[in-house]
Amino acid sequence: MPFDDEKPELNITPLVDIMLVLLAILMVTAPSITYEEKINLPQGSQKNTSTPTVKSLIISINAKKEIFLNQEKYDFISFADNLAQRKAQFNTEDPVFIRADKSLKYDDVISVLRSVKNLGFNKVALQTE
Repeated sequence: MPFDDEKPELNITPLVDIMLVLLAILMVTAPSITYEEKINLPQGSQKNTSTPTVKSLIISINAKKEIFLNQEKYDFISFADNLAQRKAQFNTEDPVFIRADKSLKYDDVISVLRSVKNLGFNKVALQTE
């Protein structure tokens, strides 16, 4: 018989096709995830700026990473948990002003900003001098 000498061949074309499809799906569904907060920076020459009101929540961060929430002192590491516990005392629609010392790292300020935004506060602003 002429077919007895032939060995079966492994066709890898379908395997390569499937791998390319899976790679394409992975590239589309798993983009690099970055945290981005849209901040509209005011012009330096504008005079009308937002000022804290009686209802606003003021968060101050000094150079030692001590956080003051309406004059009450909190530790930087446990601030998010403390704010979550006290969230019921505040209206999430009231404005939140974050004042940070200029010597702080940008990452530290963003960490506080992220904590506030994750708790549902929508009106968050960074204050400058």
